[in-house]
Amino acid sequence: MNMFVAKIGGIVKGILTGFDRIVFKGSILPLMHPEGAMRFFRSQGVLNKDFKSWAMGQTAEVVGSAERYARKHCGEGIIPISSSKARKEDLAHTRQRRLGMESGLIGVYSAVEPCWSYRARYSAQAGHPVLAREWMKCKHLYFYFDHAQYGFMNIRLQTWFPYHVQICLNGREWLRRGLERRGEDFVARGNKFVHVGDYPLAQRLLDRQLDTRWEPLLDRFAATVFPAKQAIIGPRLSYYWTLWQSEWATDFMFGSRRDIAPIMDSLLRHAFMTGTADRVLRYMDRPLRMDGAPRADNRDEVTSRLLDFGDGARVRHWVNQNSAKLYTELNILRGEVTINNPAMFRAPRHVQGQNPEDPKRLLPLRKGVADTALRAQISGQINDRLLDNLAAAQCETPVRELLDKVVRPRVKQGRRVRALDPAGKDRALLQALGDPALCVSGVCNKMLREKLRGKPGYEMTEKQLSAKISRQLRLLRDHGLIRKLGRQKKYAPTKKGHELAAALSAMLAASTKQLMDIAA
Repeated sequence: MNMFVAKIGGIVKGILTGFDRIVFKGSILPLMHPEGAMRFFRSQGVLNKDFKSWAMGQTAEVVGSAERYARKHCGEGIIPISSSKARKEDLAHTRQRRLGMESGLIGVYSAVEPCWSYRARYSAQAGHPVLAREWMKCKHLYFYFDHAQYGFMNIRLQTWFPYHVQICLNGREWLRRGLERRGEDFVARGNKFVHVGDYPLAQRLLDRQLDTRWEPLLDRFAATVFPAKQAIIGPRLSYYWTLWQSEWATDFMFGSRRDIAPIMDSLLRHAFMTGTADRVLRYMDRPLRMDGAPRADNRDEVTSRLLDFGDGARVRHWVNQNSAKLYTELNILRGEVTINNPAMFRAPRHVQGQNPEDPKRLLPLRKGVADTALRAQISGQINDRLLDNLAAAQCETPVRELLDKVVRPRVKQGRRVRALDPAGKDRALLQALGDPALCVSGVCNKMLREKLRGKPGYEMTEKQLSAKISRQLRLLRDHGLIRKLGRQKKYAPTKKGHELAAALSAMLAASTKQLMDIAA
């Protein structure tokens, strides 16, 4: 992101990066499978055939408790919603504005929605009814708060066994409350800040969110809306919390929307042009073939969309259930990463129960809240890759001048350095230089071998390929396109290297008519 900031930093008022929407889900693990549920009921003296009548009685207690809580804290009982497709958040915002509420419980809404639970069915093998897991529908309660510390948030409670809980927080709402407590000057529109008086303080507050002890916090929220849990489930069984969905956003605040217009068009077009399948998979750190193409066994679905809407524009790249997008709204340029499927990423961590003194291993990212900080780190890296790669789109140097610097031989320290051939034998090498994964991890011989192996001019033995890549690294360095990283056998693209790789990608993506129109 440093390169992107250097490009536009002169016209940016401030930058905020951190969590936006984060959705947690709580499940009682021993009750998540039929055998565990039946063991629980045996301990309670409840027969499998009596499960439904038992569950109906407990659901009545859960709903009655919520009704009393709602009347006590917002003056109105549970508000039924006839359609599960209705946007409860909009209803809560409307009610909050109508009542002029600044904090506290806004309202409790109920809707019948799909869920999974159990049904008692006779088993010939067992000779008696057993519980079978099934999808069904039941009443769900939505508790909407404008919390004094965490801002606008909601908790969704499944009122039928096994009582799943979903808690939705927003990092920007959390920040809003933090700034209010400190009396800081700011202007917010929804989940975006169009102005903050003290940007360093705001960033520190966002960073502090990552130090949260999530399990105690989420347990307290669950106890607020489900006080009957102790009586129904007992104190020994607790919720296991997962971060079901996360949004990590980097906001660049400009003085006005007019300040964004000169740069947004080129940014969006560049993002869309370079959003090929292999490039998007690289953004998401997905495995590719050694020649850089998607692997034959890869089932990742990649979708890219470019949209214009009322007061901004957006480009979004999807890989499976995860996405990276860039869009404008009001005076804000936002890069945002959404992770729904963390298992496709790997991060250095310990195995559960491993000695903390042992070295960490590169393992799949987990959904559990223990990996929240790692998820934030990976989300930030994806955003940085996207933004730094897009920074090259802001280069105003004519492509002719960029090429003139490399298409002619030069002399360095008495040695003759051959010219580069961007449209010919060096095309694949220069395109690899703009790969976002290489921009983050650094360029090395091994990574370039994996990227270029099998492409025209690179059909050779491993030893020959390694020697050729070594010569080409030296060539790129002599032309000033890469620089060596200290104490490592790795290189990083220079500003000149980024710009040349971006220019080559843009030229290859454009039609002759488009190039002629630009030249005119």
